[in-house]
Amino acid sequence: MTPRFAAVGLVVEDLARSFECYRVLGFDLPSVLPDGPHFETTLPGGLRLMWDTAESVASFHPGFTPADGDGAALAFDCDSPDGVDVTHKALLAAGCTDVQSPWDAFWGQRYAMVRDPDGYPIDLFAALP
Repeated sequence: MTPRFAAVGLVVEDLARSFECYRVLGFDLPSVLPDGPHFETTLPGGLRLMWDTAESVASFHPGFTPADGDGAALAFDCDSPDGVDVTHKALLAAGCTDVQSPWDAFWGQRYAMVRDPDGYPIDLFAALP
C-alpha cells in the first residue's frame, strides 16, 4: 500500500471567521455553520480541505497547542497581477493580516502574503506579463 496525499487540515479558533476568509479565495463554504466542530470540503481534483476547532482538537489531544502559523503556506494563483492586488485587499477586509503587500518579485510573479485569522500563511501569486 502506498499512502496518498488526500487532505489539508486547519485548526481554527472560530469556524465562521475562517470561512469568511476562505470564501474570498473561492471556496464554496456554508453560510450556516455545521453543528459540530469539524467541516470539510472536497476540492476539484479530490483533495480535501478540513477545518477543526482548537477546542475540539484539544479534547482528544491533551498536549495540543495551536501552531504559530510558521511553516507551509496555502498558495493561490490569482490569474493576473491585478488579481493578486484585488484578492489581497479582499482578504484584508475579510479579517486576514498583511504580511507582505503585493509586489513584483524578481522571479517574475506579482506576489503577496497574508495570514488568515488563525495565523496560517496564504500566498497569492500571478505571472507578470
